[in-house]
Amino acid sequence: MKRNNIIKSILFASTIVLGVSCTNLDEEVLDGVVIDNTAGGTVNTASLLTSAYNGLRGFQDIGGMFALDEMSSDALVGPTRGGDWDDNAKWRQLHTHTWAPDNNEIRGAWNSLLSNVYNCNLVVENGTATEVVQARFLRAFYYYNVVDLYGQAPYREAGSSLEADPKVWTRQEATAFVISELEAIVGSLPARVAGDASIANKDAAHFLLAKLYLNKGVFNAADAAGPYVFDAADMTKVVSHVDAISSSLAADYWDNFKPNNNTSPEILFSSKNLRGGAGGGIQSRWRAGMHYNQTPDGWNGFATVAEYYNKFDPNDRRIKNADPAIIASFGNNVGFQVGQMYKPGGVTPLQDRNGNPLVYTAALTLITGGATLETAGIRTQKYIPDAENLGTPENDYELMRYSDALLMKAEAVLRGGAGSVGTIMTDIAARSGQAASPATLDGVYLERGKELWHEGWRRNDMIRFGKFLASRELKPYVSDNRYALFPIPADALFNANLKQNPGY
Repeated sequence: MKRNNIIKSILFASTIVLGVSCTNLDEEVLDGVVIDNTAGGTVNTASLLTSAYNGLRGFQDIGGMFALDEMSSDALVGPTRGGDWDDNAKWRQLHTHTWAPDNNEIRGAWNSLLSNVYNCNLVVENGTATEVVQARFLRAFYYYNVVDLYGQAPYREAGSSLEADPKVWTRQEATAFVISELEAIVGSLPARVAGDASIANKDAAHFLLAKLYLNKGVFNAADAAGPYVFDAADMTKVVSHVDAISSSLAADYWDNFKPNNNTSPEILFSSKNLRGGAGGGIQSRWRAGMHYNQTPDGWNGFATVAEYYNKFDPNDRRIKNADPAIIASFGNNVGFQVGQMYKPGGVTPLQDRNGNPLVYTAALTLITGGATLETAGIRTQKYIPDAENLGTPENDYELMRYSDALLMKAEAVLRGGAGSVGTIMTDIAARSGQAASPATLDGVYLERGKELWHEGWRRNDMIRFGKFLASRELKPYVSDNRYALFPIPADALFNANLKQNPGY
Protein backbone atom coordinates (compact mmCIF):
# COMPACT_ATOMS: atom_id res chain seq x y z
CA MET A 1 0.00 0.00 0.00
CA LYS A 2 2.82 2.37 0.79
CA ARG A 3 5.30 3.21 -1.96
CA ASN A 4 8.91 2.09 -1.75
CA ASN A 5 11.19 4.37 -3.71
CA ILE A 6 14.54 2.72 -2.97
CA ILE A 7 14.54 0.64 -6.14
CA LYS A 8 13.34 3.59 -8.17
CA SER A 9 16.16 5.73 -6.82
CA ILE A 10 18.68 3.13 -7.94
CA LEU A 11 17.12 3.08 -11.38
CA PHE A 12 17.24 6.85 -11.46
CA ALA A 13 20.98 6.81 -10.79
CA SER A 14 21.55 4.48 -13.73
CA THR A 15 19.39 6.70 -15.93
CA ILE A 16 21.42 9.79 -15.08
CA VAL A 17 24.72 8.02 -15.79
CA LEU A 18 23.67 6.18 -18.93
CA GLY A 19 21.03 8.53 -20.28
CA VAL A 20 18.97 7.57 -23.30
CA SER A 21 20.03 7.36 -26.86
CA CYS A 22 19.01 7.58 -30.36
CA THR A 23 18.93 9.93 -33.17
CA ASN A 24 20.63 7.27 -35.33
CA LEU A 25 18.15 4.46 -35.87
CA ASP A 26 20.51 1.88 -37.42
CA GLU A 27 21.20 -1.35 -35.58
CA GLU A 28 24.67 -0.33 -34.43
CA VAL A 29 26.15 0.29 -31.03
CA LEU A 30 25.51 3.87 -29.97
CA ASP A 31 27.00 5.92 -27.15
CA GLY A 32 30.54 4.93 -28.17
CA VAL A 33 30.61 1.76 -26.05
CA VAL A 34 30.12 -1.95 -26.55
CA ILE A 35 28.11 -3.57 -23.76
CA ASP A 36 30.00 -6.67 -22.59
CA ASN A 37 27.87 -8.65 -20.17
CA THR A 38 29.00 -12.11 -21.22
CA ALA A 39 32.36 -13.73 -21.82
CA GLY A 40 31.79 -13.49 -25.56
CA GLY A 41 30.97 -9.80 -25.45
CA THR A 42 27.39 -10.27 -26.62
CA VAL A 43 24.25 -8.68 -25.24
CA ASN A 44 21.28 -10.72 -24.08
CA THR A 45 18.82 -8.63 -26.04
CA ALA A 46 15.98 -11.12 -25.52
CA SER A 47 16.26 -10.60 -21.77
CA LEU A 48 16.52 -6.83 -22.20
CA LEU A 49 13.41 -6.79 -24.38
CA THR A 50 11.56 -8.80 -21.74
CA SER A 51 12.65 -6.19 -19.19
CA ALA A 52 11.35 -3.43 -21.46
CA TYR A 53 7.97 -5.18 -21.66
CA ASN A 54 7.97 -5.84 -17.91
CA GLY A 55 8.45 -2.12 -17.40
CA LEU A 56 4.84 -1.67 -18.50
CA ARG A 57 3.85 -3.19 -15.17
CA GLY A 58 4.74 0.14 -13.61
CA PHE A 59 1.46 1.47 -15.02
CA GLN A 60 -0.41 -1.06 -12.86
CA ASP A 61 0.84 0.40 -9.58
CA ILE A 62 -1.22 2.87 -7.57
CA GLY A 63 1.59 5.42 -7.65
CA GLY A 64 3.89 6.60 -10.41
CA MET A 65 2.26 7.15 -13.77
CA PHE A 66 -1.24 6.16 -12.61
CA ALA A 67 -1.20 8.62 -9.73
CA LEU A 68 0.11 11.43 -11.92
CA ASP A 69 -2.45 10.74 -14.65
CA GLU A 70 -5.51 10.18 -12.46
CA MET A 71 -5.02 11.65 -8.97
CA SER A 72 -4.02 15.02 -10.41
CA SER A 73 -7.43 15.08 -12.12
CA ASP A 74 -11.04 15.26 -10.93
CA ALA A 75 -11.44 11.47 -10.99
CA LEU A 76 -9.38 10.20 -8.05
CA VAL A 77 -8.29 11.37 -4.62
CA GLY A 78 -6.09 9.89 -1.91
CA PRO A 79 -7.31 11.33 1.40
CA THR A 80 -5.40 10.99 4.64
CA ARG A 81 -7.36 8.67 6.91
CA GLY A 82 -6.36 9.27 10.51
CA GLY A 83 -2.77 8.11 10.83
CA ASP A 84 -2.81 6.27 7.50
CA TRP A 85 -2.34 7.28 3.90
CA ASP A 86 -0.64 10.58 4.61
CA ASP A 87 2.80 9.66 3.17
CA ASN A 88 4.13 13.20 3.61
CA ALA A 89 0.97 14.50 1.91
CA LYS A 90 2.10 13.29 -1.53
CA TRP A 91 -1.34 12.00 -2.53
CA ARG A 92 -3.14 15.15 -1.40
CA GLN A 93 -0.55 17.28 -3.19
CA LEU A 94 -1.34 15.58 -6.47
CA HIS A 95 -5.09 16.11 -6.23
CA THR A 96 -4.85 19.73 -5.06
CA HIS A 97 -2.04 20.80 -7.42
CA THR A 98 0.37 21.71 -4.64
CA TRP A 99 3.18 19.34 -5.57
CA ALA A 100 6.86 20.29 -5.76
CA PRO A 101 9.94 18.72 -7.42
CA ASP A 102 10.55 16.53 -4.35
CA ASN A 103 7.24 14.61 -4.63
CA ASN A 104 8.16 10.92 -4.59
CA GLU A 105 5.57 9.88 -7.17
CA ILE A 106 6.77 12.52 -9.64
CA ARG A 107 10.35 11.32 -9.20
CA GLY A 108 9.34 7.66 -9.36
CA ALA A 109 7.49 8.05 -12.66
CA TRP A 110 10.42 9.93 -14.23
CA ASN A 111 12.87 7.23 -13.13
CA SER A 112 10.65 4.39 -14.31
CA LEU A 113 9.95 5.81 -17.75
CA LEU A 114 13.56 6.71 -18.54
CA SER A 115 14.98 3.47 -17.16
CA ASN A 116 12.69 1.64 -19.56
CA VAL A 117 13.80 3.89 -22.41
CA TYR A 118 17.38 2.86 -21.59
CA ASN A 119 16.52 -0.85 -21.79
CA CYS A 120 14.86 -0.24 -25.14
CA ASN A 121 17.94 1.54 -26.39
CA LEU A 122 20.17 -1.42 -25.59
CA VAL A 123 17.89 -3.65 -27.69
CA VAL A 124 17.81 -1.11 -30.54
CA GLU A 125 21.60 -0.95 -30.48
CA ASN A 126 22.23 -4.71 -30.38
CA GLY A 127 19.09 -6.71 -31.22
CA THR A 128 17.73 -8.62 -34.17
CA ALA A 129 15.41 -6.90 -36.60
CA THR A 130 12.36 -8.38 -34.89
CA GLU A 131 13.58 -7.30 -31.46
CA VAL A 132 14.51 -3.83 -32.65
CA VAL A 133 11.11 -2.97 -34.08
CA GLN A 134 9.42 -3.99 -30.82
CA ALA A 135 11.93 -2.02 -28.76
CA ARG A 136 11.41 1.07 -30.90
CA PHE A 137 7.66 0.85 -30.33
CA LEU A 138 8.07 0.44 -26.58
CA ARG A 139 10.56 3.30 -26.47
CA ALA A 140 8.07 5.50 -28.33
CA PHE A 141 5.39 4.63 -25.79
CA TYR A 142 7.63 5.45 -22.83
CA TYR A 143 8.79 8.67 -24.48
CA TYR A 144 5.18 9.65 -25.17
CA ASN A 145 4.54 9.55 -21.44
CA VAL A 146 7.68 11.57 -20.68
CA VAL A 147 6.57 14.21 -23.18
CA ASP A 148 3.03 14.28 -21.82
CA LEU A 149 3.98 14.50 -18.14
CA TYR A 150 7.24 16.45 -18.11
CA GLY A 151 7.48 18.26 -21.44
CA GLN A 152 11.17 17.69 -22.13
CA ALA A 153 13.06 14.46 -22.73
CA PRO A 154 16.77 13.58 -22.34
CA TYR A 155 18.55 11.65 -25.09
CA ARG A 156 22.09 10.78 -26.10
CA GLU A 157 23.49 11.19 -29.59
CA ALA A 158 25.27 8.33 -31.32
CA GLY A 159 28.92 8.14 -30.32
CA SER A 160 28.63 10.45 -27.32
CA SER A 161 30.55 9.67 -24.17
CA LEU A 162 28.75 8.15 -21.23
CA GLU A 163 30.58 10.67 -19.08
CA ALA A 164 28.82 13.56 -20.80
CA ASP A 165 25.38 14.74 -19.76
CA PRO A 166 22.59 13.56 -22.05
CA LYS A 167 21.20 16.23 -24.30
CA VAL A 168 17.57 17.25 -23.99
CA TRP A 169 14.80 17.53 -26.55
CA THR A 170 12.22 20.26 -26.18
CA ARG A 171 8.63 19.10 -26.06
CA GLN A 172 8.21 19.91 -29.73
CA GLU A 173 11.40 18.06 -30.73
CA ALA A 174 10.53 15.00 -28.66
CA THR A 175 7.03 14.90 -30.14
CA ALA A 176 8.44 15.01 -33.66
CA PHE A 177 10.90 12.22 -32.82
CA VAL A 178 8.25 9.89 -31.42
CA ILE A 179 5.95 10.48 -34.39
CA SER A 180 8.78 9.84 -36.86
CA GLU A 181 9.75 6.65 -35.03
CA LEU A 182 6.26 5.23 -35.09
CA GLU A 183 5.67 6.16 -38.72
CA ALA A 184 8.96 4.49 -39.62
CA ILE A 185 8.12 1.18 -37.94
CA VAL A 186 4.34 0.80 -38.17
CA GLY A 187 4.61 -1.13 -41.43
CA SER A 188 7.14 -3.53 -39.91
CA LEU A 189 5.17 -4.36 -36.77
CA PRO A 190 3.16 -7.59 -36.74
CA ALA A 191 -0.61 -7.70 -36.76
CA ARG A 192 -2.19 -7.93 -33.32
CA VAL A 193 -2.39 -11.53 -32.14
CA ALA A 194 -5.92 -12.60 -31.22
CA GLY A 195 -6.03 -13.34 -27.52
CA ASP A 196 -2.74 -11.62 -26.70
CA ALA A 197 -2.43 -7.85 -27.07
CA SER A 198 0.71 -7.73 -24.93
CA ILE A 199 3.05 -7.79 -27.96
CA ALA A 200 3.86 -4.62 -29.88
CA ASN A 201 1.61 -4.55 -32.94
CA LYS A 202 0.31 -2.40 -35.79
CA ASP A 203 -2.95 -1.53 -34.09
CA ALA A 204 -1.12 -0.27 -31.01
CA ALA A 205 1.18 1.86 -33.16
CA HIS A 206 -1.78 3.39 -35.03
CA PHE A 207 -3.45 4.09 -31.67
CA LEU A 208 -0.35 5.84 -30.30
CA LEU A 209 0.07 7.87 -33.49
CA ALA A 210 -3.57 8.96 -33.22
CA LYS A 211 -2.94 9.97 -29.60
CA LEU A 212 0.14 11.97 -30.63
CA TYR A 213 -1.56 13.82 -33.47
CA LEU A 214 -4.60 14.54 -31.28
CA ASN A 215 -2.35 16.10 -28.63
CA LYS A 216 0.13 17.72 -31.02
CA GLY A 217 -1.51 21.10 -30.56
CA VAL A 218 -0.96 20.76 -26.80
CA PHE A 219 2.60 19.47 -27.04
CA ASN A 220 3.63 22.16 -29.55
CA ALA A 221 2.00 25.07 -27.70
CA ALA A 222 4.25 27.92 -26.58
CA ASP A 223 2.73 27.62 -23.10
CA ALA A 224 1.91 24.16 -21.75
CA ALA A 225 -1.25 25.64 -20.22
CA GLY A 226 -2.47 26.88 -23.59
CA PRO A 227 -4.02 28.26 -25.63
CA TYR A 228 -3.87 25.32 -28.04
CA VAL A 229 -4.34 25.26 -31.80
CA PHE A 230 -5.48 21.99 -33.36
CA ASP A 231 -4.43 21.85 -36.99
CA ALA A 232 -7.02 20.30 -39.31
CA ALA A 233 -4.33 18.25 -41.06
CA ASP A 234 -3.28 16.74 -37.72
CA MET A 235 -6.90 15.93 -36.93
CA THR A 236 -7.26 14.17 -40.27
CA LYS A 237 -4.18 12.12 -39.35
CA VAL A 238 -5.99 11.06 -36.18
CA VAL A 239 -8.93 9.86 -38.25
CA SER A 240 -6.73 7.96 -40.71
CA HIS A 241 -4.80 6.17 -37.96
CA VAL A 242 -7.98 5.18 -36.11
CA ASP A 243 -9.47 3.93 -39.37
CA ALA A 244 -6.34 1.80 -39.89
CA ILE A 245 -6.99 -0.12 -36.65
CA SER A 246 -8.47 -3.58 -37.12
CA SER A 247 -10.73 -4.00 -34.11
CA SER A 248 -14.26 -3.90 -32.77
CA LEU A 249 -16.03 -3.05 -29.54
CA ALA A 250 -16.51 -5.88 -27.06
CA ALA A 251 -20.12 -6.91 -26.59
CA ASP A 252 -19.92 -6.10 -22.87
CA TYR A 253 -17.91 -3.20 -21.43
CA TRP A 254 -16.65 -5.47 -18.64
CA ASP A 255 -15.17 -7.97 -21.09
CA ASN A 256 -12.21 -5.58 -21.09
CA PHE A 257 -11.63 -5.94 -17.36
CA LYS A 258 -12.54 -9.52 -16.44
CA PRO A 259 -9.89 -12.09 -15.50
CA ASN A 260 -9.74 -13.51 -19.04
CA ASN A 261 -9.91 -10.09 -20.68
CA ASN A 262 -7.20 -11.15 -23.14
CA THR A 263 -10.09 -12.51 -25.24
CA SER A 264 -11.62 -9.05 -25.73
CA PRO A 265 -11.28 -7.81 -29.33
CA GLU A 266 -11.20 -4.25 -28.03
CA ILE A 267 -7.87 -4.30 -26.19
CA LEU A 268 -5.16 -3.07 -28.55
CA PHE A 269 -2.17 -3.20 -26.19
CA SER A 270 -1.80 -4.60 -22.70
CA SER A 271 0.59 -5.61 -19.95
CA LYS A 272 0.28 -9.36 -19.41
CA ASN A 273 -0.44 -10.91 -16.02
CA LEU A 274 -0.51 -14.65 -15.31
CA ARG A 275 -2.64 -16.16 -12.57
CA GLY A 276 -0.33 -17.32 -9.79
CA GLY A 277 2.72 -16.29 -11.80
CA ALA A 278 4.41 -13.28 -13.37
CA GLY A 279 2.57 -10.01 -13.28
CA GLY A 280 2.23 -6.53 -11.90
CA GLY A 281 0.21 -4.81 -9.22
CA ILE A 282 -3.19 -4.92 -10.91
CA GLN A 283 -4.74 -6.12 -7.64
CA SER A 284 -4.42 -2.48 -6.56
CA ARG A 285 -7.33 -1.68 -8.86
CA TRP A 286 -9.66 -3.53 -6.48
CA ARG A 287 -7.78 -3.18 -3.19
CA ALA A 288 -6.77 0.50 -3.07
CA GLY A 289 -10.19 1.76 -1.97
CA MET A 290 -11.84 -1.34 -0.54
CA HIS A 291 -12.41 -1.71 3.19
CA TYR A 292 -10.44 -4.27 5.17
CA ASN A 293 -13.62 -6.30 5.82
CA GLN A 294 -14.73 -6.56 2.20
CA THR A 295 -14.10 -9.37 -0.25
CA PRO A 296 -11.54 -8.83 -1.64
CA ASP A 297 -10.10 -7.25 1.49
CA GLY A 298 -8.73 -3.81 0.76
CA TRP A 299 -6.46 -1.04 1.94
CA ASN A 300 -9.16 1.59 2.69
CA GLY A 301 -7.46 4.35 0.77
CA PHE A 302 -8.37 5.95 -2.53
CA ALA A 303 -11.80 7.25 -3.53
CA THR A 304 -13.54 9.30 -6.16
CA VAL A 305 -15.41 12.53 -5.48
CA ALA A 306 -19.15 13.10 -5.76
CA GLU A 307 -18.69 15.67 -8.51
CA TYR A 308 -17.17 13.03 -10.78
CA TYR A 309 -19.59 10.27 -9.75
CA ASN A 310 -22.53 12.52 -10.52
CA LYS A 311 -21.55 12.64 -14.20
CA PHE A 312 -22.93 9.10 -14.51
CA ASP A 313 -26.44 7.75 -14.50
CA PRO A 314 -26.51 5.56 -11.34
CA ASN A 315 -27.47 2.56 -13.49
CA ASP A 316 -24.71 3.05 -16.05
CA ARG A 317 -23.23 -0.44 -16.38
CA ARG A 318 -19.75 1.07 -16.61
CA ILE A 319 -19.95 1.94 -12.91
CA LYS A 320 -22.42 -0.69 -11.73
CA ASN A 321 -21.75 -4.28 -12.76
CA ALA A 322 -23.90 -6.36 -10.42
CA ASP A 323 -23.92 -9.63 -12.37
CA PRO A 324 -25.06 -12.57 -10.19
CA ALA A 325 -21.63 -14.23 -10.23
CA ILE A 326 -20.03 -11.02 -8.97
CA ILE A 327 -22.53 -10.61 -6.15
CA ALA A 328 -22.12 -14.28 -5.21
CA SER A 329 -18.32 -14.00 -5.05
CA PHE A 330 -17.87 -10.51 -3.62
CA GLY A 331 -21.23 -9.25 -2.31
CA ASN A 332 -21.16 -5.89 -4.07
CA ASN A 333 -21.15 -4.53 -7.59
CA VAL A 334 -17.90 -3.88 -9.41
CA GLY A 335 -17.38 -0.29 -10.55
CA PHE A 336 -18.27 2.58 -8.20
CA GLN A 337 -19.38 1.57 -4.71
CA VAL A 338 -21.57 3.77 -2.54
CA GLY A 339 -23.98 2.87 0.27
CA GLN A 340 -24.17 -0.28 2.40
CA MET A 341 -21.55 -2.95 1.64
CA TYR A 342 -22.28 -6.68 1.94
CA LYS A 343 -20.57 -10.00 2.45
CA PRO A 344 -20.34 -12.43 -0.51
CA GLY A 345 -23.86 -13.31 -1.58
CA GLY A 346 -25.06 -9.73 -1.20
CA VAL A 347 -27.36 -10.38 1.77
CA THR A 348 -25.42 -9.97 5.02
CA PRO A 349 -24.42 -6.33 5.72
CA LEU A 350 -20.81 -5.60 6.54
CA GLN A 351 -19.56 -3.50 9.45
CA ASP A 352 -16.47 -1.41 9.83
CA ARG A 353 -13.86 -2.27 12.43
CA ASN A 354 -15.76 -0.35 15.11
CA GLY A 355 -18.95 -2.34 14.56
CA ASN A 356 -20.76 0.40 12.64
CA PRO A 357 -22.53 -0.32 9.33
CA LEU A 358 -20.05 -0.15 6.46
CA VAL A 359 -21.82 2.50 4.39
CA TYR A 360 -19.74 4.43 1.88
CA THR A 361 -20.78 8.06 1.60
CA ALA A 362 -20.23 10.60 -1.14
CA ALA A 363 -19.14 13.20 1.43
CA LEU A 364 -15.36 13.37 1.58
CA THR A 365 -12.64 15.62 2.96
CA LEU A 366 -8.91 15.53 2.24
CA ILE A 367 -8.20 14.64 5.86
CA THR A 368 -10.76 12.31 7.39
CA GLY A 369 -11.25 11.13 10.95
CA GLY A 370 -13.80 10.21 13.55
CA ALA A 371 -16.92 8.25 12.64
CA THR A 372 -16.34 8.59 8.87
CA LEU A 373 -12.69 7.50 8.93
CA GLU A 374 -13.40 4.18 7.23
CA THR A 375 -16.50 5.10 5.22
CA ALA A 376 -15.96 8.53 3.65
CA GLY A 377 -15.71 8.53 -0.11
CA ILE A 378 -17.09 6.57 -3.06
CA ARG A 379 -14.84 3.58 -3.77
CA THR A 380 -13.96 2.12 -7.16
CA GLN A 381 -13.01 -1.19 -8.75
CA LYS A 382 -11.99 -0.90 -12.39
CA TYR A 383 -11.23 -4.58 -12.88
CA ILE A 384 -13.33 -7.60 -11.92
CA PRO A 385 -11.35 -9.36 -9.18
CA ASP A 386 -10.03 -12.77 -10.11
CA ALA A 387 -11.79 -14.99 -7.56
CA GLU A 388 -9.30 -17.80 -8.23
CA ASN A 389 -6.32 -15.68 -7.18
CA LEU A 390 -7.01 -12.24 -5.75
CA GLY A 391 -3.33 -11.46 -5.15
CA THR A 392 -1.78 -12.71 -8.40
CA PRO A 393 -4.67 -12.50 -10.86
CA GLU A 394 -5.10 -13.36 -14.51
CA ASN A 395 -6.47 -9.96 -15.63
CA ASP A 396 -4.20 -8.29 -18.16
CA TYR A 397 -3.75 -4.54 -17.68
CA GLU A 398 -5.10 -2.74 -20.72
CA LEU A 399 -3.06 0.21 -21.96
CA MET A 400 -4.88 0.98 -25.21
CA ARG A 401 -8.51 0.32 -26.04
CA TYR A 402 -10.55 0.63 -29.23
CA SER A 403 -13.34 2.68 -27.63
CA ASP A 404 -10.70 5.29 -26.78
CA ALA A 405 -9.58 5.27 -30.42
CA LEU A 406 -13.16 5.79 -31.63
CA LEU A 407 -13.65 8.71 -29.25
CA MET A 408 -10.36 10.18 -30.47
CA LYS A 409 -11.73 9.98 -34.02
CA ALA A 410 -14.98 11.70 -33.03
CA GLU A 411 -13.06 14.47 -31.30
CA ALA A 412 -10.70 14.91 -34.25
CA VAL A 413 -13.61 15.25 -36.68
CA LEU A 414 -15.20 17.85 -34.41
CA ARG A 415 -11.89 19.73 -34.31
CA GLY A 416 -11.82 19.99 -38.10
CA GLY A 417 -10.53 16.63 -39.32
CA ALA A 418 -11.92 15.01 -42.45
CA GLY A 419 -14.46 12.28 -41.77
CA SER A 420 -17.67 11.65 -39.90
CA VAL A 421 -18.55 10.98 -36.27
CA GLY A 422 -21.18 8.55 -37.54
CA THR A 423 -22.58 6.25 -34.85
CA ILE A 424 -19.54 6.38 -32.54
CA MET A 425 -21.32 8.07 -29.66
CA THR A 426 -24.33 5.76 -29.87
CA ASP A 427 -22.26 2.59 -30.20
CA ILE A 428 -20.17 3.33 -27.13
CA ALA A 429 -23.00 4.40 -24.83
CA ALA A 430 -25.57 1.82 -25.94
CA ARG A 431 -23.72 -1.23 -24.65
CA SER A 432 -23.87 0.25 -21.14
CA GLY A 433 -27.60 0.94 -21.37
CA GLN A 434 -27.17 4.68 -21.81
CA ALA A 435 -28.36 7.34 -24.21
CA ALA A 436 -25.60 8.75 -26.39
CA SER A 437 -23.86 11.94 -25.38
CA PRO A 438 -24.20 14.73 -27.98
CA ALA A 439 -21.85 14.61 -30.96
CA THR A 440 -20.15 17.80 -29.81
CA LEU A 441 -16.78 18.47 -28.19
CA ASP A 442 -18.51 18.81 -24.82
CA GLY A 443 -20.26 15.50 -25.48
CA VAL A 444 -17.03 13.74 -26.36
CA TYR A 445 -15.37 15.09 -23.21
CA LEU A 446 -18.28 13.86 -21.10
CA GLU A 447 -18.24 10.44 -22.73
CA ARG A 448 -14.48 10.05 -22.35
CA GLY A 449 -14.88 10.68 -18.62
CA LYS A 450 -17.52 7.96 -18.40
CA GLU A 451 -15.95 5.41 -20.69
CA LEU A 452 -12.29 5.66 -19.67
CA TRP A 453 -12.42 6.31 -15.93
CA HIS A 454 -9.22 5.32 -14.13
CA GLU A 455 -7.53 4.15 -17.34
CA GLY A 456 -4.74 6.71 -17.20
CA TRP A 457 -6.07 9.31 -19.67
CA ARG A 458 -8.00 11.74 -17.47
CA ARG A 459 -5.27 14.33 -16.92
CA ASN A 460 -4.39 14.27 -20.62
CA ASP A 461 -8.03 14.78 -21.59
CA MET A 462 -8.62 17.57 -19.09
CA ILE A 463 -5.60 19.49 -20.32
CA ARG A 464 -6.56 19.16 -23.99
CA PHE A 465 -10.10 20.36 -23.24
CA GLY A 466 -8.89 23.25 -21.06
CA LYS A 467 -10.37 21.85 -17.83
CA PHE A 468 -7.35 20.69 -15.85
CA LEU A 469 -6.45 23.88 -14.01
CA ALA A 470 -10.04 24.88 -13.22
CA SER A 471 -11.52 24.74 -9.71
CA ARG A 472 -13.33 21.57 -8.69
CA GLU A 473 -14.39 19.57 -5.65
CA LEU A 474 -11.59 19.47 -3.01
CA LYS A 475 -9.62 22.01 -5.13
CA PRO A 476 -11.74 25.16 -4.93
CA TYR A 477 -9.34 27.40 -6.86
CA VAL A 478 -7.82 27.79 -10.30
CA SER A 479 -4.34 26.26 -10.38
CA ASP A 480 -1.31 28.18 -11.56
CA ASN A 481 -0.32 27.53 -15.17
CA ARG A 482 2.85 25.72 -14.08
CA TYR A 483 0.78 22.69 -13.03
CA ALA A 484 0.03 21.86 -16.66
CA LEU A 485 3.40 20.08 -16.50
CA PHE A 486 5.04 18.20 -13.68
CA PRO A 487 8.41 19.49 -12.48
CA ILE A 488 11.67 17.82 -13.41
CA PRO A 489 12.66 15.92 -10.24
CA ALA A 490 15.23 17.83 -8.22
CA ASP A 491 17.90 15.12 -8.48
CA ALA A 492 17.60 14.97 -12.27
CA LEU A 493 18.84 18.55 -12.53
CA PHE A 494 22.39 17.30 -11.99
CA ASN A 495 22.21 17.05 -15.78
CA ALA A 496 23.08 20.61 -16.74
CA ASN A 497 21.15 20.28 -20.00
CA LEU A 498 17.86 19.85 -18.14
CA LYS A 499 16.12 23.06 -17.12
CA GLN A 500 13.37 23.12 -14.54
CA ASN A 501 9.93 23.62 -16.02
CA PRO A 502 8.60 27.19 -15.71
CA GLY A 503 7.24 28.20 -12.33
CA TYR A 504 8.93 25.56 -10.19
